Amino acid sequence: NVQNLGKKYILSHLQQERYTALRDVLANGAKFWKNKLLNRDASASDPAHEEFWALKELDFDIQQGDRVGIIGRNGAGKSTLLKILSRITEPTTGKFKIRGRVASLLEVGTGFHPELTGRENIFLNGAILGIGKAEIYRKFDEIVAFAEIEKFLDTPVKRYSSGMYVRLAFAVAAHLEPEILIVDEVLAVGDAQFQKKCLGKMNEAGEQGRTILFVSHNMAMISNLCLKGIVLDTGRLAYEGPISEAILHYYQSSGEKKNSGWGHESDNAALVSSELLGVGKALEVTIHDELIIRMKYRIKRPIAGKCVPNFHFFAPDGSVAFVSNASDVEFLPPGEYVVECKVPGNLLNEGAYFVGLAITTYYDTGSFEVDFFDRNALTFNVVDPMDGRSNRYGYGGPMPGMLRPKLDWQIEKAST
Repeated sequence: NVQNLGKKYILSHLQQERYTALRDVLANGAKFWKNKLLNRDASASDPAHEEFWALKELDFDIQQGDRVGIIGRNGAGKSTLLKILSRITEPTTGKFKIRGRVASLLEVGTGFHPELTGRENIFLNGAILGIGKAEIYRKFDEIVAFAEIEKFLDTPVKRYSSGMYVRLAFAVAAHLEPEILIVDEVLAVGDAQFQKKCLGKMNEAGEQGRTILFVSHNMAMISNLCLKGIVLDTGRLAYEGPISEAILHYYQSSGEKKNSGWGHESDNAALVSSELLGVGKALEVTIHDELIIRMKYRIKRPIAGKCVPNFHFFAPDGSVAFVSNASDVEFLPPGEYVVECKVPGNLLNEGAYFVGLAITTYYDTGSFEVDFFDRNALTFNVVDPMDGRSNRYGYGGPMPGMLRPKLDWQIEKAST
């Protein structure tokens, strides 16, 4: 529970001097005590200093078991928020309540003593988390195996690479089973295989009812792991809700909005409305569910061409999953039309998807014209219920790829 949370820093704009004279020290001291006696903020009257609010007036609730992705541009306040929630730094205003043991993975090497070995740092981290030696001993072999540092276990960690640091730090944080796991962008240091292993471990923790706060600029990773999103913009809460909606809000409100430059209408046709059917209020479907996309559009004048509706499906990183054109389109007179496209179940992989809506007019001459293209018109999130139909056989990590079609398989004993 976070209420009116804020964090203020004082930025100094003093020019660098070769030396500071005694008179400057005395003058600055006099100013400080004068402001103190008058209960005045020194930075408010001092042009050499400026207030900077990294976070301001944040209010939100996170329930036990929530998997929350925290999204925002550089400087939005994501890391500051995680440092406050991890009790590394104090807030300037507001308060927050945390129930449960917290393990944080914020910066490479945080919580490690460089002169101690990997083995010793495992026990040190456990002690910081309030975990007894007996529990650490039980998990020790698992931690070492996950981190893949057996050969360097008795080497001081100051000689570790950044990747080794991260592997060991994540292994300790995840395997000592905290109630709350806080992970910053630090996973980007690891290789792709290790990132996949970490996501699998965090998914497993989430399924066991642990709370996860995850910061990343990789929207594919965010959408695969998280169900809820918090968007920060210049230190303020811009959006809180389903992860697919949060990612869409981020794209639409930031410089990363992927617009094509086309509007919502041309002289030929206009987009009237659009909606998703079968997703519910959470804008969520399982990998097994059918999804229907409905678009209403208007043909504005007689056209010597075929106005073809087409839908473009994008993954969170902006790459194209696939494009589908309407079939059997004929020449249509002016008027309003409704088109529906059914996306079958067992086609899409987990994650957030964006749907771009377009009308393209094709002429007999072989030329064509894009009448409108709303790239980020709709969004939805696909989740895996992890049941027997998912063909996971106990595997809990993310499945690679944007698509995940359920194909026909046959296994039979080979004839000898």
